[in-house]
Amino acid sequence: MKPLQFVLFMSFVFLSAQTLSSCGETEKGESLPYEPNANEHIHQNEKHFKSLHQMTFGGSNAEAYFSFDNSKMVFQAKNDHWDVACDQIFLMDLSETYSNEIMPPKISTGKGRTTCSYFLPGDSLILYSSTHLGGDPCPPEPTRLGGRYSWPIYRTFDIFVADLEGNTVAQLTDNVGYDAEATVSPQGDKIVFTSFREETGDLNLYTMDLDGGNLKQITTEKGYQGGAFFSPDGSQIVFRGSAFMSDEEIEEYKELLGKDMVQPTRMEIFVVDSDGSNLRQVTQLGGANWAPFFHPSGEKIIFSSNHHSERGHPFNLFMINVDGTGLEQITFGETFESFPMFSHDGKHLVFSSSRNNEEGTRDINVFIAEWQEGE
Repeated sequence: MKPLQFVLFMSFVFLSAQTLSSCGETEKGESLPYEPNANEHIHQNEKHFKSLHQMTFGGSNAEAYFSFDNSKMVFQAKNDHWDVACDQIFLMDLSETYSNEIMPPKISTGKGRTTCSYFLPGDSLILYSSTHLGGDPCPPEPTRLGGRYSWPIYRTFDIFVADLEGNTVAQLTDNVGYDAEATVSPQGDKIVFTSFREETGDLNLYTMDLDGGNLKQITTEKGYQGGAFFSPDGSQIVFRGSAFMSDEEIEEYKELLGKDMVQPTRMEIFVVDSDGSNLRQVTQLGGANWAPFFHPSGEKIIFSSNHHSERGHPFNLFMINVDGTGLEQITFGETFESFPMFSHDGKHLVFSSSRNNEEGTRDINVFIAEWQEGE
């Protein structure tokens, strides 16, 4: 996972057409938890999408993730029409759609900036990261150095647990440093997250129990490691990480980190066993490869990438075998596609996209595809 500002920056040039919709069912007649739109939203060659439904209409909506029972999602959004100036966490009912005029229930405090929400087992609690203990206002945007975009590493981010009415019930981290990008194992026993700890002076992956106990450092390599998710059986963790090509890049990374910033323009996909052993690099594509998530089989990884574009955009979804073979392009838009997650039953894929925008906007919306394996 990552700050929503990056989504806006990398997608601001992309505009598309007006909304079209209809409804339907699966071939077997099984009703979906929502009514899928017609296939006007599906681009040519997107063979894995049997249907596609747009869940939000307006604003910047990203990092939408399914509940364990697949009936709900949590996501982060900012929308001037909702009087939400920087990212907050919202609850999505899959039988509803949301627009500038219809705001979903807000789970976070409304203070500071939030990111990276995820359901806990039982679907009555969610975890998310927030800066609200560091102050009520939105924290300042990072300075752009040399015209290059940077992610802010807010040291006031900590990880909290809230119920679905927005009541904070627990604080899981209390570290003088960045604690964010937390997700939960499908086995329901562990949390993985990214943290800056003074003793390491770096951004590494850690795991902890659901109550915040039993903290364990998983990665030790120099550079940023984050946006991590467990495999379906919980035995592996996939993440995006720094892909340094020279000592100069390492020194630049260290200098930026000293200013609480990371530049995301060169990242690759990595996998490590959940105990921290057997680290391996999956992609060697160049560019920004990020937002990885395991395919339901546990044998493939879906992720967002701009490696195929000399301009740095568009971003599309790709899939690759865990051993780095068999790269396949999944989406074929000229916009922005990222933050994919498969439902826990493997039948649907949610992702954020700037396809089908209302003309003249820079909106990023949540879409759900009915997934089919294809040929």
